[in-house]
Amino acid sequence: MTEHPSTTPPGKPTSYSRVTLSRIMTAVDVNLYGTVHGGVLMKFVDDVAGAAAARHSGGTAVTAAIDEIVFSEAVRVGDLVHAYAQVNWTGQTSMEIGVRVTAERWDSAEDQPVRVATAYLVFVGVDVGGTPRMVPPVLPETAEDERRFREAEIRRAHRLARRRAIQAHRAG
Repeated sequence: MTEHPSTTPPGKPTSYSRVTLSRIMTAVDVNLYGTVHGGVLMKFVDDVAGAAAARHSGGTAVTAAIDEIVFSEAVRVGDLVHAYAQVNWTGQTSMEIGVRVTAERWDSAEDQPVRVATAYLVFVGVDVGGTPRMVPPVLPETAEDERRFREAEIRRAHRLARRRAIQAHRAG
């Protein structure tokens, strides 16, 4: 796990950050094809991730990056959509939030919810002036939490390597 300086707030278990938001998709959410706009789902993902980041960090946290978002099934008017988020990893000021989005189909309520999207977002804890601030370390509680933590470290390493490669290319 990542080491944190002694000025870091005490750690919080993964379960502390878990948040669920739910809403029914309506006609104002759809595109010309009758399915929900990807942007509507992206905002929903950002909302739930922001709630998880704020809960974990104990204050304001802002979106720094959307690392990945994958839409796997269309969402339709009338679907009850649930977004589940949790902090997967923490650095000194940043956090990776994992989000899973499912839909309960309005016309087949007895069926199991369908996974419609997954996403990984990076948030930074900030103070009232907008300056990055220390966030508590996340303390994985289960084998699944440990797996998410390790995979988040891989995604972070890839982000940093990509940034370095682009900067080197630009420097020419």
